[in-house]
Amino acid sequence: MIILEFLNSNAYVFLGLIGTGAFAGVLAGLLGVGGGIVIVPVLFFLFQSLGVSPDTAMVVATATSLATIVPTSISSILSHHRNGNVDVSLLKRWTIYILVGVLIGSFLVTHINGRFLTFLFGIIATLSALNMLFRTSKSGLFKQLPSGTGQAAMGGSIGFFSSMVGIGGGTLSVPMLTLCNYPAHKAVGTAAAIGLIISLPGALTMILLGDSPVDAPAATLGLVNAIGFICIVPLTVLFAPLGVSLATKLDANRLKRVFAVVLLITGLRMLMQLFL
Repeated sequence: MIILEFLNSNAYVFLGLIGTGAFAGVLAGLLGVGGGIVIVPVLFFLFQSLGVSPDTAMVVATATSLATIVPTSISSILSHHRNGNVDVSLLKRWTIYILVGVLIGSFLVTHINGRFLTFLFGIIATLSALNMLFRTSKSGLFKQLPSGTGQAAMGGSIGFFSSMVGIGGGTLSVPMLTLCNYPAHKAVGTAAAIGLIISLPGALTMILLGDSPVDAPAATLGLVNAIGFICIVPLTVLFAPLGVSLATKLDANRLKRVFAVVLLITGLRMLMQLFL
């Protein structure tokens, strides 16, 4: 009842949420971009339009984004696994380190100031956009993955930073793996599995340990907003196959550059809100 009343009195928010889900799904299928990098900033600005403070908007956007990644990553994993693009051996080595990073990062989200999360997301979004725009070479900077200690640091940092800004594994793990001369198709497939390792424990931690701020949007459980989750997930799952289909017909590299420019503007806009 609360959800229906909210959607009835805030139709533009409902349209924004379903539009976000559709856009995130298409991008995931078309460019292999994780939905969180789109969902977090949209939720951040949508929640503020409801009178939510920027700090609360960022914390709830982060947690809600992680929750939406759970079902969509499962669908993506099954697809990539059928094509043999999930590196099970790498996952066995990295899972414990990713989990440690996720648990530390998601626990901090329940206690940390939203301004810091906004700053961190702005930095990661900006760097990701610059990587898409200017890293044209497909060859890695390193010949192979580092030693066990180096891989532990990679897995832990991916889990930590991804959980803190509400993104799946792809935004950080794909560039990091490909820098180490790791096959790009396997990096994308394995990143889908990393996304589930990040999002499930991260979202649960923020639901169970997070205290809903007094100005949180309606139907927020812990730090996860149920309305955002319910509106976004079905559209993301529904539109991902469309993105895959479009990838065979459109110039994906040109579209990736366009998205990178949009992401760069978004990241800088979030940083400007902090300092201006």
